[in-house]
Amino acid sequence: MLGGKLESHGEIMISHPAKIEDAGDGSISFLANPKYEKHVASCKASALIVSNNFSLQHAASMAIIRVEDPYLAFAKVLELFSISDEPAKGIEDPVFIHPEAKIGKDVYIGAFSYIGKGAVIADGALIYPQSYIGQQVHIGKNSILYAGVKVYHHCHIAEHCIIHSGAIIGADGFGFALGENDMFSKIPQTGHVVIEENVEIGANTCIDRAVIGATRIMANAKIDNLVQIAHNVEIGQNTAIAALAGISGSTKLGNSCLVGGQAGFAGHISIADGTKINAQSALIKSITKPGTAVSGSPAVPFRDNYRALAILNRLPELEKRIKELEAKSGKS
Repeated sequence: MLGGKLESHGEIMISHPAKIEDAGDGSISFLANPKYEKHVASCKASALIVSNNFSLQHAASMAIIRVEDPYLAFAKVLELFSISDEPAKGIEDPVFIHPEAKIGKDVYIGAFSYIGKGAVIADGALIYPQSYIGQQVHIGKNSILYAGVKVYHHCHIAEHCIIHSGAIIGADGFGFALGENDMFSKIPQTGHVVIEENVEIGANTCIDRAVIGATRIMANAKIDNLVQIAHNVEIGQNTAIAALAGISGSTKLGNSCLVGGQAGFAGHISIADGTKINAQSALIKSITKPGTAVSGSPAVPFRDNYRALAILNRLPELEKRIKELEAKSGKS
């Protein structure tokens, strides 16, 4: 199943997955991060997944499975042991479904949900209780909206997406113009949100509708909990964004970017494909070179930031030396 190489003697029954430091008899674990190598010697797992080039320092008491990517391989193992609720079926009562809404086959709609005029719920979609689906919203085949998801009017969610509880798709973007007497006037947000196939969006994440056109989350993007995505933002394919990141309006993230937690983005900038952004970084200008790694506030190349931090940590020592030199200079 894993496409790996087995190093073992005899047959072993595996009953459950486990963390390497907690594993016991009958369990299977994995080693992907070098920080956990210290646990290998004391590991009590019956089987351990490691990389092809991992060198054991002693004879292993457990079965060893060598693979190219232990983390990905263990994800496949977890699929075998995953426990989920019984499949949800049918339309519960009470719900409101507008007569002009279109409901596909094998759809689940949980109690106290609202399905608006002209909405389309495609085959196999699951809408859990207390969800709101506005007018002309499209929910694609086999997509899952967990309890309490709100999707405003005219937004489009493609097939095989997962939207976790409390997420809000298509609320107005933060658009105001400062007019006479320093009074703010609201700028109508006339666009919508497009979420392409195989996107997963975490709990309590907000994705705002565009001023005009679309805020767009492209295929296979993965967005964590509590992320703010403003109007007219574009998130590229296979990009992953960790919790508490905030992306200002009209910013464009390329494909296969990795964004750390609490990272912040100024508006109207572009981020090149494959960019890696460290946690709590502040992006105030565009990144044009693909594969760049940045860190810090404001964000600079990763190595430059760490060199600056090293100097910063030495400032008390440097200040002391300067004062000593000034004192000697004054005496002379």
